[in-house]
Amino acid sequence: MRVRPIGSLVVAAMLLVARASLAAPEPAKVVGPDKCGECHKGEVEAWKDTHHFDTVNTMHRSDRAQSIAEKMGLKSIKRDSVCLNCHYTQNAKGDVIAGVSCESCHGAAKDWLDVHNDFGGAGATQENEAPDHRKRRMEQSTAKGMHRPDQPYALAVMCFGCHNVPEEKLVNVGGHQPGSTFELVSWLEGEVRHNYASGGRNREDTPDRKRVLYVLGQMVALETNLRDLAKATEKNTFAVQMAKRANAARESLKKINEAAKIPEVGQILSGPGGSVELKLNNQAALTKAADDVGATARRFSASADGSRLAAVDPLLPPPSQYKGSPHP
Repeated sequence: MRVRPIGSLVVAAMLLVARASLAAPEPAKVVGPDKCGECHKGEVEAWKDTHHFDTVNTMHRSDRAQSIAEKMGLKSIKRDSVCLNCHYTQNAKGDVIAGVSCESCHGAAKDWLDVHNDFGGAGATQENEAPDHRKRRMEQSTAKGMHRPDQPYALAVMCFGCHNVPEEKLVNVGGHQPGSTFELVSWLEGEVRHNYASGGRNREDTPDRKRVLYVLGQMVALETNLRDLAKATEKNTFAVQMAKRANAARESLKKINEAAKIPEVGQILSGPGGSVELKLNNQAALTKAADDVGATARRFSASADGSRLAAVDPLLPPPSQYKGSPHP
């Protein structure tokens, strides 16, 4: 996997993603999965086989969710609640229209949809689009807030942004699970996989792409947990788990560095991300370290060549560890 160079506007957009507080896609800019499905039929059918899709009908009905809502003092899980950040998609009216949907991961589409759909004017299609036009289209859609698969850093940040559960009160008071040991490849190659770009079946990512995603995932895991630990106010479940996962990400990066001397990995380990103390009341240092790790991860994401990373193959999760089975 060799990723295209990106322009300054794209870098700025990615930086905003990295530093923004976790938020659901902006309801006023949500177009909804039905709109996406007009062109991406295979992807939407694959989504309908996932837990991301099911949450709109099932999550709020579970005893576990009701218990958390009661402890948090929430009157409605699906309206004006912290649960909306990760479990649902809202439209401009504030109505829940889906669970974890296209725009939860790829960004609210109102600003970038027309650019994304323009292949060069009348008669132009994705198949005959001019290379220069495609390059501009990619850059402009990303600058307008689209999280594209060929620039995976922003997508990884969105994944970790929810799977890390970055809400201290939700964990310590509500009793919500404090995230999980989320590993990017095992999730993206499992039930959420929807790679129909070249037609036909839902293809598995190439070895080159999986190598890049694995290394990037460990970088973003460290960044995210440092950022969330910086927000912790008390020594309780939330802070303890964020520190443990930040340390685990460091250890994973050390193993990667032993297997393949990737410059960006070495920079992270020798910089603030590898040395900052994982403790309470250290917000400034932890945030600075997270920013440093994020900047390095963005550089890696924008230029990594997976064909040069075969040495990390023994570290990749095997198919038996993928999270669920992908749609055909």
